[in-house]
Amino acid sequence: MGQKKLQRFAEIETFPNVLIYPEGMQGKWNEHFKNNHPVTLELACGKGDYTLGLARMYKDQNFIGVDLKGNRIWRGAKTAINEALDNVAFLRTQIDKLDNYFAPGEIKDIWITFPDPFLRKSKSKKRLTHPKFLQLFQPLLATGATINLKTDSPELYAFTQEVIAASGLTLLEDIPDVYALPEVPSLLKIQTYYEGMHLADGRTIRYLRFQLPASRLDWRSIKLPSDEATVGGED
Repeated sequence: MGQKKLQRFAEIETFPNVLIYPEGMQGKWNEHFKNNHPVTLELACGKGDYTLGLARMYKDQNFIGVDLKGNRIWRGAKTAINEALDNVAFLRTQIDKLDNYFAPGEIKDIWITFPDPFLRKSKSKKRLTHPKFLQLFQPLLATGATINLKTDSPELYAFTQEVIAASGLTLLEDIPDVYALPEVPSLLKIQTYYEGMHLADGRTIRYLRFQLPASRLDWRSIKLPSDEATVGGED
């Protein structure tokens, strides 16, 4: 590991807005933020571009970027400190451990911005919109909570459309080309570091917003047409 990364890992341990595998946080984020404002997550947040962008727009809400890579979190946390964004925090942990850190109904919304699409069929369960993850998220979400996916991957976009249809989810918005809109909504104008790179490469940016059902999801019982159509296992 390079010296710069080591320095950043050491520095984030001193940041008041970075929590590293914290204990006893379930239901207590209001104590961390010192208010009762709703909490929105950005999953696999990287440098936290969306976390920061949303926090600048909505000062009466709290935003938490979640990622395992401390070197990336450092950038977002440092920017939040420099800008005195006290409605921003970063949680360093694995996303599949979210229920260790949030109580039922504690999360207002989830943003998933340019995640790894895990294109190989054998890795599909690692996609953050796979029913396995949605089942994990479901009890943590408040009534009326939404999940937002912004991606340059046509494969992840199509996969998520399939999950929405097969799982009985409520599709609220489906935008196949964000920047082809006559007017881009302010929420979608926020750009991550990777989005800027994708746009420079001429890639299309896609967006889906949906809600989970009131009934409990059982990811093992959800049959996706793409899985059933696969012959011989891995593609």
